[in-house]
Amino acid sequence: MSSSKPKRMLARLLGMALLAGAGQALAAWKMNMTEGVTPISHEVYGLHMMVLWLVTLVGIAVFAVMIYSMIKHRKSKGVTPAKFHESTLVEVIWTTVPFLVLVGVAIPATKTLLALENNDDSDLSIKITGYQWKWKYDYLDQNISYFSSLDQASNEARQVGSGKDPNSVPNYLRNVDNPIVVPVNKKIRFLVTSHDVIHSWWVPDLGFKQDAVPGYINEAWALVEKPGTYRGQCAELCGKDHGFMPIVLVAKSQKDFDAWVKTKHAEQAEAAAGATKTWTKDELMAKGEQAYLKTCAACHQPTGLGLPPTFPALKGSKIATGPMAAHLDIVLHGSKKNPTMRAFAGELDDVDLAAIITYERNAWGNNTGDVVQPADIKAAR
Repeated sequence: MSSSKPKRMLARLLGMALLAGAGQALAAWKMNMTEGVTPISHEVYGLHMMVLWLVTLVGIAVFAVMIYSMIKHRKSKGVTPAKFHESTLVEVIWTTVPFLVLVGVAIPATKTLLALENNDDSDLSIKITGYQWKWKYDYLDQNISYFSSLDQASNEARQVGSGKDPNSVPNYLRNVDNPIVVPVNKKIRFLVTSHDVIHSWWVPDLGFKQDAVPGYINEAWALVEKPGTYRGQCAELCGKDHGFMPIVLVAKSQKDFDAWVKTKHAEQAEAAAGATKTWTKDELMAKGEQAYLKTCAACHQPTGLGLPPTFPALKGSKIATGPMAAHLDIVLHGSKKNPTMRAFAGELDDVDLAAIITYERNAWGNNTGDVVQPADIKAAR
């Protein structure tokens, strides 16, 4: 007896550990819909739960009647099947009851849909533009504009043969370099469109998903009730790097948001100043490598070997080692022969374009010695 007692205690401790682990797993893998952090998301969640309980009760009632009928009227009990063809009363009941249920569901659903479309009295307007494969955010009231791309750590780890363990990257494929920032308890109006193909801007905690369609603007709004970081992704298959187009929304207090606006204005002023100075080759190469990995490596690969024939190699290519004018033209204005090479004139500033072209002309053994200044890009525009 004495030897079995420690075994029982060990079994109990092991069982408690397993239950605790199962509880943590259930907490991590929620099966239900996200409740969200906006009034609309709460309404959508409430509708979802109402309908879920309704269909659950209907399912229980229907299966209960079926099971009761099969047991009560089985052949082994000698029950003789009834010989009736139809019942007007039953047909009226099973037509009227679902109709009343649908009307009962439609009333709150319609109210939620109307509220979802009501952008009146917004405090802030943000234009969201989808690109292959990143997002551009324009704060129409604050004169702020920037791109948001997959963060560098995830971008490096996702490359084939990178040697980096994705599990070592925090929020792998779910993080960005420049998140969208909004103030809490303010009504934010979103204007969603696309530069190229159809994308879909989706942050589950906001309670809506809005398609980004080229040449068309869709509207949505949100009022985030508490500070925090909320993650989403493009929800429309938009090309080869669709899976690498995350969204990160950071909600701040009004004071912190105002401080962020000032920081962004300072960054934009610094970028404008950088467009007027003369850069050294080493400075352009360092900046160009980072800009290339963020913007160009998805197609042309970090090695410059590309993915022929759709995405040609830059290493030793006629473009990267040939006449400078041709290189500037294809980067700025795109290629008519290969539509996958789009124009970057409206997507990158003069400094980034100068740095990328300088990097492409001197990396991977190209070694042309050419240096492109922001002034050269401005003239080529």
